[in-house]
Amino acid sequence: MDDVARHLSMSKKTLYHYFADKDEIVTMVAAFHMERDKEQFESFHLSAKNAIDELIKISSCLRKDFQKMNPNLLFDMQKYHATAWSAWLMHKKGYIKQSIIRNLNQGIEEGFFRAEINTEVLAIVRLETVQATFEGNVFPSEKYDLGEVNMQLFEHFVQGILTDKGRKVYEKYKLQSNNSELIPQSI
Repeated sequence: MDDVARHLSMSKKTLYHYFADKDEIVTMVAAFHMERDKEQFESFHLSAKNAIDELIKISSCLRKDFQKMNPNLLFDMQKYHATAWSAWLMHKKGYIKQSIIRNLNQGIEEGFFRAEINTEVLAIVRLETVQATFEGNVFPSEKYDLGEVNMQLFEHFVQGILTDKGRKVYEKYKLQSNNSELIPQSI
């Protein structure tokens, strides 16, 4: 709390007037970020031309977030801030999982994603794959760039769900991209 107060140029007494402890601050900041993410993802869904376009918009957003995110964030939250960690798990297993399932079902209906995929299983796999990148023993930050690892895993995920029709649309979007870092051009 000393560091937080110093960074905000206020006394600890003033800080404690608004927050009971550091855990409450972390929980409120996490809730703010989760709500902001919901709003962003909803806007991507509403503005996307199709399920592939939505995936690309989400991927671009996540890549930017991963580039500025501390790889220890989830570990620290889990170890030191149980309330914030619990809120994150509920967000992940609720809203994010349902968003992935909705996108996969939409892509199946559009003929871009394979009809035989189990959307719930793949949603869980996608979520756990992303979370695994934050574990230092799987992808140590001194050896791997978190954003690049996630883009490689995203590309692998997308290639596994596409139909031939979907692959053509996906490749078209990749070629139209003005920013070659938006989507990896090859694995």
